[in-house]
Amino acid sequence: MTTFKLFLQQCIKSKEVWISLLLITLLGITSIVIGNKHLKRQQDAIAEVNIYQAQHFDRQVALHNEDLGLLLYYAKFAYIKTINPLAGLSIGQADVNPTVKRITIKTFEAQKYDTDLVNPMNLQSGNLDLSFVIIYVFPLLVIVLSFNVLSEETETGTWQLVIIQAKSKLGFIIFKLLIRLVLLYIILLFLFFMAKLMLNLTFDNSFVWMLGLSMLYILFWFLLTFFIVIFKKSSGFNALLLLSVWLVLIILLPAGINSYVSSKYPVPEAFNTAIAQRDGYHVKWDTNKLTTIEKFYKHYPQFKKYGYPTDGFNWLWYYAMQQMGDDDSKKEQDALKEKIKLREQTSKRIASLVPNMHLQLVFNQLAGTSMSQQMDYLEATDTFHEKLRLFFYPKIFENKHANTVDWNQFTPEYHETRPNVSPIKSMMPIIISSIFMILISIPMTRRL
Repeated sequence: MTTFKLFLQQCIKSKEVWISLLLITLLGITSIVIGNKHLKRQQDAIAEVNIYQAQHFDRQVALHNEDLGLLLYYAKFAYIKTINPLAGLSIGQADVNPTVKRITIKTFEAQKYDTDLVNPMNLQSGNLDLSFVIIYVFPLLVIVLSFNVLSEETETGTWQLVIIQAKSKLGFIIFKLLIRLVLLYIILLFLFFMAKLMLNLTFDNSFVWMLGLSMLYILFWFLLTFFIVIFKKSSGFNALLLLSVWLVLIILLPAGINSYVSSKYPVPEAFNTAIAQRDGYHVKWDTNKLTTIEKFYKHYPQFKKYGYPTDGFNWLWYYAMQQMGDDDSKKEQDALKEKIKLREQTSKRIASLVPNMHLQLVFNQLAGTSMSQQMDYLEATDTFHEKLRLFFYPKIFENKHANTVDWNQFTPEYHETRPNVSPIKSMMPIIISSIFMILISIPMTRRL
């Protein structure tokens, strides 16, 4: 116990160490506050749309009671992605994609990727969340605290005393690193405790896994630092090499992998889908109405009973045009979905070899803010949109009045986002990386 106190006093006697610990604590609390504001904005948007939708329908019925087709041109129906409070710790795709989609029964592809208006400068910099602090900043603090655990002894001339007095030179170095590891674990636990209080998090499996993975990740960086310091080089060399490794792992590799995935799976389909959807709808203004209606009936043969009205403007032909916007771009839509899925799968496979990338993807998955979960939400929104069409098309084609519809049944619907993370699979890449660092360090311990 006396030895522990001495090592602890030696570690924290430096003002630089205290400043570093204080800064990362403040940065972590700031990230939680930002995450809390992000969640608050999402919750406010959901609360507002719940209140607004009923008023919106009442207003539209009052204005367009005798023309249901015109009413549904304007009427918007809310489909909400449920918020996982952990999204305040790992914002992920929620940074750019809205939680609430308000859609009409017109062509869905034109509405699918609509987002909220956000300052592009804010999008460029992104939100600071706790996952950023853990993945990017904690490794820097590991380096600051540990780069000279051995070189300091040799440079100050105390290593010979250690050799004489310590039972094990290796145990001496490991114990010094453990002191620093415990300090960072205390800060990490404090930040998660603050997050639990400020974000009203539940102590569930996702919260525990996020904390556990964070601890494993910090341990990996200590093992990496241990491998560097046992080369018995100078403090300057250790610091420079560790910072270089941090730069490669945290900045260069992710950027390079992102560039590789983008070039391997380019998505010209995104542009082609927009063009096909626009052409699928707009050129129908100059296309024979009978041709448009016949294509519509191929998609919905159950509506053939409404005939082929081609004289003047009518809502059957108009919504048939809208439907063609989606139908004529379906090939491009499917190709785009496939490319996005391939990008996601490739990124996951490569990230399993890079601990920081893997950790970010798992954090997003646990928080419900991953790309795959966003795509699931869009597919569910597509199903919701189709349900609305099938409900309203017959009423429009039969020229029903708006007051014949029970609008109270159209309350905002919700899409439940569930984390699909295997605990073993989420841990294994970091555990394997840590074991690898231990194995390659064992031969180097003979230098001691």
